[in-house]
Amino acid sequence: AYPNMMNLFKELGIEDRLQWKEHAMTFAMQDYPGEFTKFYFPPNLPAPFNMAYAILTNDKMLTWTEKLRTGIPLVPMLLGGQEYINAQDELSVQLWMKKNFMPERVREELFIAMGKALDFIDSDKLSMTVILTAMNRFINETHGSKTAFLDGNQPDRLCGPMARHATDRGGEVRTKAGLKRILVDETTGDVTGMELIGGEVVTGDHYVSAMPVDALKLLLPDVWKPDPFFKQLEELEGIPVINVHIWFDRKLRPYDGLVFSRSPLLSVYADMSECCKEYASGDASMLELVFAPCSKEAGSDVNWIGKSDEEIVQATLGELERLFPDEIAADGSKAKVVKHAVVKTPRSVYAAVPGRNKFRPSQNTPVKNFTLAGDFTYQKFLGSMEGAVLSGKLAAEVVADKMAGREAKPVKEVVARYR
Repeated sequence: AYPNMMNLFKELGIEDRLQWKEHAMTFAMQDYPGEFTKFYFPPNLPAPFNMAYAILTNDKMLTWTEKLRTGIPLVPMLLGGQEYINAQDELSVQLWMKKNFMPERVREELFIAMGKALDFIDSDKLSMTVILTAMNRFINETHGSKTAFLDGNQPDRLCGPMARHATDRGGEVRTKAGLKRILVDETTGDVTGMELIGGEVVTGDHYVSAMPVDALKLLLPDVWKPDPFFKQLEELEGIPVINVHIWFDRKLRPYDGLVFSRSPLLSVYADMSECCKEYASGDASMLELVFAPCSKEAGSDVNWIGKSDEEIVQATLGELERLFPDEIAADGSKAKVVKHAVVKTPRSVYAAVPGRNKFRPSQNTPVKNFTLAGDFTYQKFLGSMEGAVLSGKLAAEVVADKMAGREAKPVKEVVARYR
């Protein structure tokens, strides 16, 4: 339940395209193949009482002693809020837990799964700020952990309405028009235009980049590169992730919602034949899974990005055999794979490894007619859909202020290393 995403759906008039699920966090049981457990959030209890109920009533994953030793270190977060959360960015999840004498089993049972779901990276490499940001929302917002699925494919059901919203108001949306070069005045550094791959030059009063940080770094004009604001981007890079889609010839154990797989290779998954109207089927399941971590930098022993689709699917089936032992066998002797699709994203959200927050740039830049958007820019929701939408709103505020002659929010100070 992302508030800025919800506002976007409301503004587009497509709130009815969200299929809301039971408010629960469901985990596969590592030691009991084929079994699952829930943290259930009662609908009539407000935050933080609904989260307290969810934790206290689940007796399958943590003992009472472990719950107590987990709760006490979170008190500073409740008292210090966002300032405390941001200050933990220098610590990995593992180091933060050791510092606060938290049981290792909490990491194994909860934080590994949460880290892989939030940033596609193992907890020993993940900034604790990411986990605390999520937990802070769960504690303070009644619907902070509630999930919904879009009722169909994103191009038609979400991107289409977004494009029409722009064109209906006189804007233009162009695809297959890749950017080749940012044109600048060599003296002032101001943007003079955008040269597209086809040779066309597009000009405007103000320019906003919503490119991922890796693409932006490749296209930075030479005249900008020595500037500390842009030089700090060297500290940021996207994390790889793989999405796997598998269609089976029969129905698997049905569950209408997201599941934390708690597998070494898989992050979260959902049976889209249950969760999504467009893929609904009473006869056969279609699983959509997040395969992570999938590179050595993210914590995997294998560079899965470099593997073939067939190798990735076979490894996925091996993990699914543990989740569905009565229905799936890696050798194909049970449920048969009808077809599959593997989508590799070598650079997705920025890698939230310890110490990255201080290098994330503001939306306002030292270039007076150039503004940044993207989840890697500085905003409290980190690398996520919500972070991307919020960064766009903050970028729009900068542009609106500048075009109206008002003073925009200042450019974020660069750390001493790059000044």
